[in-house]
Amino acid sequence: MTTELRRLRNYIDGEFRDAADGRTTEVVNPATGEPYATAPLSGAADVDAAMAAAEAAFPVWRDLVPAERQKVLLKIADAFEERAEELIAAECENTGKPVGLTRTEEIPPMVDQVRFFAGAARMLEGRSAGEYMDGMTSIVRREPVGVCAQVAPWNYPMMMAVWKFAPALAAGNTVVLKPSDTTPASTVLIAEIIGGVLAELGHPRGVFNVVCGDRDTGRLMVEHPVPAMVSVTGSVRAGSQVAASAAGDIKRVHLELGGKAPVVVFEDADIAKAVEGITGAGFFNAGQDCTAATRVLVHQSIHDEFVTALSKAAADTKTGAPDDEDVLYGPLNNANQLAQVSGFIERLPAHARVETGGHRVGEKGYFYAPTVVSGLKQDDEIVQREVFGPVITVQSFNDEDQAVAYANGVEYALASSVWTKDHGRAMRMSKKLDFGCVWINTHIPIVAEMPHGGFKKSGYGKDLSAYGFEDYTRIKHVMTSLD
Repeated sequence: MTTELRRLRNYIDGEFRDAADGRTTEVVNPATGEPYATAPLSGAADVDAAMAAAEAAFPVWRDLVPAERQKVLLKIADAFEERAEELIAAECENTGKPVGLTRTEEIPPMVDQVRFFAGAARMLEGRSAGEYMDGMTSIVRREPVGVCAQVAPWNYPMMMAVWKFAPALAAGNTVVLKPSDTTPASTVLIAEIIGGVLAELGHPRGVFNVVCGDRDTGRLMVEHPVPAMVSVTGSVRAGSQVAASAAGDIKRVHLELGGKAPVVVFEDADIAKAVEGITGAGFFNAGQDCTAATRVLVHQSIHDEFVTALSKAAADTKTGAPDDEDVLYGPLNNANQLAQVSGFIERLPAHARVETGGHRVGEKGYFYAPTVVSGLKQDDEIVQREVFGPVITVQSFNDEDQAVAYANGVEYALASSVWTKDHGRAMRMSKKLDFGCVWINTHIPIVAEMPHGGFKKSGYGKDLSAYGFEDYTRIKHVMTSLD
């Protein structure tokens, strides 16, 4: 018996639509490896329609007083809470994530982040007026940039959608958002929720639009003449291509790309606490997180003890289906990602040692065992490149200077952590580590009030916080004669 696949659709100008040419792609549940839906494979006509809708809605949305935009965002947050179980179901089918963790670790931050930016909407201001030339008063206006083309990744489809649309809408921009082709379901549901709020409050239908599709669809969005800004979370390769494409008409670009977070464990660290924190932060979401604690640097004096403890903790970590109990993480997102993670382990050099894991779990879905690899050198592929899977590597270092050199010796610069009881050392390391975030004696907590973003090949621009909000605005100087 053939099960009919669910039909997902684009959301453009307040309406659900198929791709103009009728093309679709199959969407696969990574926990089963089986398709459960089809989604539009959008082309130029669909992107044109979405951009036209966003462009038409922009002047009205821009000119609303901030309190009105705040009201919309607060109502969206309330709707997310009210329809949380629907969002959870869509996201777990999208990603295979554990239901319980999705309920506790994703819905509350999403709602909180939307509410944070609802508050930020009313803080949209420039500097107060002042005289800097005789007979003249200067005013600085902070304004929305216009239509924003946004591309979200597959590792956190719901939450990354929030990180994209919430600051953009709060600042007065309109949005065309593309989810990953492997995880469109929750984003389409978000479009339904936001569309309902906009309609209920009488705002333009084109303020928020969702276009499903693949890499070519994203390229069409980036190259389209309408957007004033492009915001992408994805791989370094994707970010480089986006930056090159956007350069053609000088679009503003916001990039949150890969990571290879160093986790520096000094000899005075509380080993049990460090192992517990690193295990959770390394394997959460199957390690499919740009900030994941997957590159551990441990002082040589405690190396063996630490590796033994970490390997045991990893072996005790469970992966499984969304409804399984006591599961920390679900499957890798897709067959290509399973092949990528497996390839890193298959290509390990002879001096590397797999302490635990290193294999697929089961034959159904894309599950991979929690893995710890030791005996590595700084120039090994698995140290230098992002695995984006449940694989923690361990290297040893001799002193603080070597720890810094190893930590900074990669192309990525998104997040890092330091584990020590020495406050002075922690402060020195936080200064020397070349990463957008440094956690001390913890790893991976994120709050709406603090910026998230990196340096080097991890991209530029900030998500969350007032800094992320400002990224979606432009500065205008107005000077008036007093004569």
